[in-house]
Amino acid sequence: MSNSRNLVLLIDDEPKIRRFLRAGFEIHGFSVAEAEAENAAEGLKIATFNAPDLVILDLALPDLHGSETLERLRSWSNVPVIVLSVEADEAEKVRLLQAGADDYVVKPFGMAELLARSDAALRRYFKSATENPVVVVGPLSVDLVSRTVELNTARIKLTRKEYRLLHVLATHVGLVVTHDQLLKEIWTGNQRDNIQYLRILVRKLRQKIETDPNQPRLLVTESGVGYRLENRLETEVN
Repeated sequence: MSNSRNLVLLIDDEPKIRRFLRAGFEIHGFSVAEAEAENAAEGLKIATFNAPDLVILDLALPDLHGSETLERLRSWSNVPVIVLSVEADEAEKVRLLQAGADDYVVKPFGMAELLARSDAALRRYFKSATENPVVVVGPLSVDLVSRTVELNTARIKLTRKEYRLLHVLATHVGLVVTHDQLLKEIWTGNQRDNIQYLRILVRKLRQKIETDPNQPRLLVTESGVGYRLENRLETEVN
């Protein structure tokens, strides 16, 4: 990753609204570059390939209702989603929250309110992922809130997929995460069935976090099952 800013995906068919949202989020420290969509199809595609940390979803999309978009997104991702709508109907709010939305904001709204709700959604997400937002494994430190990774107190840069792999393993530290789980978390389409993509990514990540990538002690292999971020470094592993 080039920086620690959270990536927000804006899905709204109104250019003026997207410009307003982009300005507000970027001033607040989010990244919105290349993560805007004017319809559901485009939004789902961007969510698949860009792995956003937060999704702002308008319900009135031209190709698919926002609730259906939310349902499709939730079928493979637990990214925080805040729904925008002109409808203030309480039953609709409840239905969307039960369907997996993290929050619901009625238009018109103030940017300060949306930013506060966004921060709260991200805090809840990271808190649910792990009781401690900073996972420390030997010389490796992963801050799941700021998205920073340090090795021997020195900051290291990871690509988005490398960080996503490390994030999933860190939220299950000490536990085995299966090949299938990791493929579903990181890729989509035909790539989700190709374990070779995962092996290549693991090799690249090991080159950045292991003292000796050929004899990994942090990111270890559970033969035929998956991978684990080791939390007992006194144990010899191969």
